[in-house]
Amino acid sequence: MTTAVDGPATRRPRLLTRLADSWRRHWYAYAMVAPVVVVLGVLVGYPLVRGFYLTLTDANSLNSARTIGVRHIDATYRFIGLDNYADILWGPTAWDRFWSHFLWTVVWTVSCVLLHYLIGLGLALLLNQRLRGRTLYRMLLILPWAVPTFVTVFSWRIMLADSGLINSVLGTLHLPQPAWLEDTFFQRLAAIGVNTWCGVPFMMVSLLGGLQSIDNTLYEAAEMDGATAWQQFRHITLPGLRTVSSTVVLLGVIWTFNQFAIIFLLFGANGAPDAQILVTWAYRLGFGQQPRDFAQSAAYGVLLLSILIVFTSAYRRWLSRGDQLAV
Repeated sequence: MTTAVDGPATRRPRLLTRLADSWRRHWYAYAMVAPVVVVLGVLVGYPLVRGFYLTLTDANSLNSARTIGVRHIDATYRFIGLDNYADILWGPTAWDRFWSHFLWTVVWTVSCVLLHYLIGLGLALLLNQRLRGRTLYRMLLILPWAVPTFVTVFSWRIMLADSGLINSVLGTLHLPQPAWLEDTFFQRLAAIGVNTWCGVPFMMVSLLGGLQSIDNTLYEAAEMDGATAWQQFRHITLPGLRTVSSTVVLLGVIWTFNQFAIIFLLFGANGAPDAQILVTWAYRLGFGQQPRDFAQSAAYGVLLLSILIVFTSAYRRWLSRGDQLAV
């Protein structure tokens, strides 16, 4: 008795039959999803592909296609392969233009997300208690998140100026008055502080929702067994917040790593060169200098995306491994 082996010619009709059957059964689902796919393709897919192509060229504002009055000038940039990536990562100015900003971006991201989480968790624990005026406190603590970012940052910029409120208070107390917007160290400190102010409310609200989903009977049972407040926090609260914490930390890392608005609005387009994170430095290369280096700016964008994809994959794998060990 012989058994027929399916070849490519046999598998192809089966695949087409399966696709046709799926279309007959779920055509309405494909019809509803199609507009979303088209919109994402236009708004996300095409710019991403176009941006990656520019990274393989030497495109800038001098050799790109442009129209001056009634005269149209064709593009003259050349295909140069991976030279932009090599120049960014290993070129003679790699440290000044990429690695120093990359290290500061990592420090900025870790510091901000850590402060977001710790302060947000502390506030969430307080608001989860039975206290008078809890609703009012929640509303006041959410305000920094509700106010538009540009309003918040401009307010902080005024307060951090040499003659601003913060230095005035420090002067009244006979304390040093730092140059918050001029000195590199204090520029970075100010950026972390402003971003922390803007990001804590989201973390607080998310963790508060996680706290309220934990069964109170677990705390009652632990208290009857003589568990201390720290033991309850360690063995009930933190494990109960694991799912929420993993999600908000991941979102916080992605948002903070790409946090363009705060750095840009706090220091301006060309200010604080040593306090620029990678995303604002990419903008500076592409739009804040002459000639505008479109190719290098796009290469920074691709590197940013690659870094976040690698981090997200490693982070999810680490969480999955932790879940398996817990089981």
